[in-house]
Amino acid sequence: MDNGASSYRRYLDGDDAAFDEIMRLWFDRLILFIDRYVHDLYTAEDIATDVFADLVVHRRRYNFQYALSTYLFTLARNRALNHLKRQKRLRFEPLDEQLAERESLEDTVLKTERHRALHKAIADLPTDMQAAVHLVYFEGLSYDEAGRVMNKNRKQIDNLLSRAKRELRTVLTEEGLTL
Repeated sequence: MDNGASSYRRYLDGDDAAFDEIMRLWFDRLILFIDRYVHDLYTAEDIATDVFADLVVHRRRYNFQYALSTYLFTLARNRALNHLKRQKRLRFEPLDEQLAERESLEDTVLKTERHRALHKAIADLPTDMQAAVHLVYFEGLSYDEAGRVMNKNRKQIDNLLSRAKRELRTVLTEEGLTL
């Protein structure tokens, strides 16, 4: 599978429906990935929209050297980190209603107790470990592709995932679940 690269080529050749295919394939995944950084689904959706706007405005910036998914997740990560930098300067506090609404939305997505426990344990991991777990296990990126997204080498990704699995195993075992 080309992860959308052929659709993007068709889009560059003038087929606007191909861009819709890319959006359908990657938009929700990007939102969930960005949410791991910003912890706000509405902000994550805005950032994901900006990523796709960047793809439209700067049509020739993607050079097909890497998978389109790697390019999109790299853009998403960079924009999420930029958002966090700006947020630190502005010091906005989230509204309680937004948090309650976010939790209820997540409860509908995470249907079983095991999934909730796993996702909670992942959320408690450091940000780099969260990102590595999400990219490799939820998005199916290779260690090399995840490394490109996170500006790390293959060994660093391997180390992050090993430590993350060890921490998840400990937390989930304490709760009576297995990884």
